[in-house]
Amino acid sequence: MTALTRPVVRHWLVLAFLASAAMLAIAHAFQTFGGLAPCTLCLRQREVYWWALGVSGAGLAVSLAPPGARLKPLVLAALALIFLWGAGIAAYHAGAEWKWWPGPQACSGGGGKASLASLQALMHGAKVAAPRCDEAAWRMLGLSMAGWNVLASLIFAGFSGLAAVKALARD
Repeated sequence: MTALTRPVVRHWLVLAFLASAAMLAIAHAFQTFGGLAPCTLCLRQREVYWWALGVSGAGLAVSLAPPGARLKPLVLAALALIFLWGAGIAAYHAGAEWKWWPGPQACSGGGGKASLASLQALMHGAKVAAPRCDEAAWRMLGLSMAGWNVLASLIFAGFSGLAAVKALARD
C-alpha cells in the first residue's frame, strides 16, 4: 500500500459516504442543470449509490461504539459488493449504448416530439416515455456517464475490499 492509498483506506467509510453523496449530486446536477433526463438504467445506477450511502452511514454510526467496531470489516465487504453490483449495472448500460447487446425492453423506445396533443395527453394522465437506455446522452473522452460509472464503481469496490481486508487484519 502506498502513502497515498493508506489514508484513503484508513478512512474509507467516511470517504465512501462522501463519494456516494457526490455521485448522486453529480447525477442530479446533470439532470437538473444539464437537462439530461435519466433513463431506467441510469436510475438503477443511482439506487446503488443510495444503498452505499445508507450502508456507509450505518457503518459509521455503528463503528463509533466499541462493540460496533467489530462490524467494520463486514460493512466494508458489503460496500465492496454494492459497488461491484453498481459496476455490473453500469457495464450492462455502457454495453447497451455501444450496441454490444440489447438494452432492456423497458427503455428501448424514445420519446416523441412535444406537441399540444402530447401536452393534453399528459394532463389527462398519460405516461411520459423514459429516455432510451441504448443511446448515450453525453460523452467525455469517448466514455458515456455509464462508462465513467463503471470505472468509478470498480475503484470504489477496490478501496472497499482493501479496507475490509485491512480492517480484518486489525481485529
